[in-house]
Amino acid sequence: MIDLRGKTALVTGSTQGVGSQIAIALASAGAKVLIHGIHEDDHAKGTLERCRSFCPDSQLVCFDLLAPIPELLDGLVAPLLREHPEISIVVSNAGVYIDPPFLEVSEVGFDRTMHLNVKVGFFLAQAFAKHWVERRIQGRLLFTGSINGLLAEADHSVYDTSKGALAAMVRSLCVALAPLRIRVNAIAPGLVRTPLTNQILSNDPAALEWMALHTPNGQVPEAHVCGPLAAFLVSDLAEHIHGQTIYVDGGMSAWQQPDIPSAYRAWRNQRPSEI
Repeated sequence: MIDLRGKTALVTGSTQGVGSQIAIALASAGAKVLIHGIHEDDHAKGTLERCRSFCPDSQLVCFDLLAPIPELLDGLVAPLLREHPEISIVVSNAGVYIDPPFLEVSEVGFDRTMHLNVKVGFFLAQAFAKHWVERRIQGRLLFTGSINGLLAEADHSVYDTSKGALAAMVRSLCVALAPLRIRVNAIAPGLVRTPLTNQILSNDPAALEWMALHTPNGQVPEAHVCGPLAAFLVSDLAEHIHGQTIYVDGGMSAWQQPDIPSAYRAWRNQRPSEI
């Protein structure tokens, strides 16, 4: 049983989607969760209510992560550590997905994606690691990567680049921080249903069928499938798991080249109700 009682966790970008489900999973395991979003909206209130149903001390923290790193450290990290010096779990989940085609990528768009998907997580990790080393806390860092860090997707060159960099960062931080008793890992979802992906798929109904066809288990699940793995990886049960990116993708990353005709027939015959 995953037991996070007595732990305090910060989960960035956790008002909806994968981040929300991670926050809820951590709270259900007993952690006090600091939910993070840009502002207090209905999604934030809903996630906070769910977390408080498990741990009444859970709170909402609002901050725009597009701020320059010095402002991030002074405006978010420093106040959090003053109020919650016991934080021992940080889940860097916030990020951005939207990309134009490669030939249309601007420097502004590139920098924005890399800032949110890579740079913020790097310096959050550094700031909390310094705090943990000083206080001799056995910290836990978890990043939300993506299957796009392993497999490229058309017209998502910047996003793919950022998630590939994130996977390398997890390995590098593991080597740097494991001797200091700080564990670093990542989860990497495939396509899961979130408010963002549902909006994209609703504009192209055939995309959902295509994605399910190219996933061995034939499913495009809700984001809650990511929560239990995240809770496990920051728990003591995973004490010897360091520097790993674990895919939550229904087997998509294992399938080199689906045999489309036979896969399609099997998928249609066996799982018509799951799409």
